[in-house]
Amino acid sequence: MKGKRYSPPMISVVIPTFNAAPTLVHTLSALVPAVVDGVVQEAIIADGGSTDDTSVIADAAGTHLVQSERGRGTQLDAGAAIAKGDWLLFLHADTVLEPGWADEAASFIERVGSGRRKQAAAYFRFSLDDDGFMPRLVEMLVSLRCALFALPYGDQGLLISRAHYARLGGFRPLPLMEDVDLVRRLKRRELVGLKSRAVTSAQRYRTEGYFSRGFRNLGLMVLYYLRVPPRYLARLYG
Repeated sequence: MKGKRYSPPMISVVIPTFNAAPTLVHTLSALVPAVVDGVVQEAIIADGGSTDDTSVIADAAGTHLVQSERGRGTQLDAGAAIAKGDWLLFLHADTVLEPGWADEAASFIERVGSGRRKQAAAYFRFSLDDDGFMPRLVEMLVSLRCALFALPYGDQGLLISRAHYARLGGFRPLPLMEDVDLVRRLKRRELVGLKSRAVTSAQRYRTEGYFSRGFRNLGLMVLYYLRVPPRYLARLYG
């Protein structure tokens, strides 16, 4: 499907933000080729009350800015509510999609639209913007988690048709684990892993330490499955 252009454009990208200025420029820049090729129709910044230059960057980039109560689930659903595209791509503000992602995404959409595969959602291959053994180990463990449990996180992006998103009931108003909550409502056969990488900032890992951050994430997931309210998990997450 490489090189094929789609008209009209089909994807609305929804990005939740809260003081995301340091990373947002790179996230939006990676979308520009897809806009030029007609794959991305619009980018929507769903902001939770930023006090930095997030709104300035959003305006300069020509995105749609929607304000909502803080909380990723609430923000993502607010962005989805005003999206015009038939497909939605939910993407974190510190995640950069590598070149070529749009061709792969468009191919996936074409297969679903033509009926060559059943309705499904897609996610990207997790990657960290850091060198060394520990980043590669984390990436390997994420790949293993996705293979064994069909459980991608929000930092891998989620590409889903508007109709499918609506049938699932959308994101719930959760401050954390909104991605896991939504993915768990999908059947395993409804999740497709794409080869393109979603390169996420490793700043939290570098600041807290890879082992500390890894164990914290694992602990939060265990607590979530033990039904600890997400508002408490959000405080632990920081």
